[in-house]
Amino acid sequence: MDPVEYAVEKWVHHDDSGNITPVMEDYHRYILRKWIFIAVCIVAAFLAAGYSLKVGAYDIGYVDTYKTIWEHLTGNIRPGNDDYVIWDMKLPRTITAILAGAGLAAAGVVMQSILRNPLADPYTTGISSGASFGATLALGLGITFGSAGYAVITNAFLFALIPMGVIVTVSKMRGATPSTMIMAGIAIMYIFNALTTMIKLFVDPDKLAAIFEWSVGTLEGTNWNNVGIMFVVVAVGVVALQLLAKKLNVISAGDDSARAIGVDAEKLRLVSLMIVSLLAAGVVSFTGLIGFVGLVCPHIARLIIGSDTRYLMPASMAFGAALLLFADGIGRYVISPSTIQVGVITAIIGAPLFLYLIVRSKKEAA
Repeated sequence: MDPVEYAVEKWVHHDDSGNITPVMEDYHRYILRKWIFIAVCIVAAFLAAGYSLKVGAYDIGYVDTYKTIWEHLTGNIRPGNDDYVIWDMKLPRTITAILAGAGLAAAGVVMQSILRNPLADPYTTGISSGASFGATLALGLGITFGSAGYAVITNAFLFALIPMGVIVTVSKMRGATPSTMIMAGIAIMYIFNALTTMIKLFVDPDKLAAIFEWSVGTLEGTNWNNVGIMFVVVAVGVVALQLLAKKLNVISAGDDSARAIGVDAEKLRLVSLMIVSLLAAGVVSFTGLIGFVGLVCPHIARLIIGSDTRYLMPASMAFGAALLLFADGIGRYVISPSTIQVGVITAIIGAPLFLYLIVRSKKEAA
């Protein structure tokens, strides 16, 4: 037999399973840990949803809330107020919290990946500030670009897209870097914040109160129509981003690494940024400015399961949904029957968590 053929035959039939088996077992444990964390977050969201449905002026038993939903779905609606309170008043709010938490967390994961900046989220890119200015125009000055029922939502969505347009324009400039895009987003954020503040100075107290309530983030006033639109926006955005997850893993390692394996980093960043902007704008336009979900959730999930976007995105989404449901439940329980807006609670929870993550990363780097 030819020496080359002999060497190939020996290599093909060489049994090194004894060396491969431990490595494969470690890999499977590594993947299993990711799925366990995702499952735990989903269970936490499920439990938090039950509490969110239960808490309030009209208190219903924890098990009874899920029983009422199941009976409504199966057409076996019991007489009384339970079905109306759960299905028409509380459930739209709870589903809005789930969609908002998942959508903002997914947006944070992708922004931090494509911009390679741990501070990237819908706030630092100016999307939330643009939405706030659009809502302020509608609530304070009555300047709207949609029908009366959706005036605030339409304004918020349209103006949230302006920062995206600016960042996309900047990204096409020669020598533009992810840091350049972040700085462009921060500049737009300050401009919109200044314009929003100027309008607040001249409106009457009733309009100012409405603007303030929207600007701190709220789940009040949601209905099934809003839930339907939000679901479509979040579902389409998340599915599109998940399909890009493998390529996002490559771009997070650097543009040079992406080019080395044939990935157009600039084009991928542009497409991802547009999808994220539409996703974040679609959420913020319905809920107002809910902070720290898109910033903190990806960081916490990353500490536990790593930076693989294929797993990090669903994990962050589940964690974000659980966090927002938990925050909404606290906001309605602490000073019941009054409510603390959910954006206030997420800031109270999120700011210390983010500070802890900063200190922890500094200690690890030392």
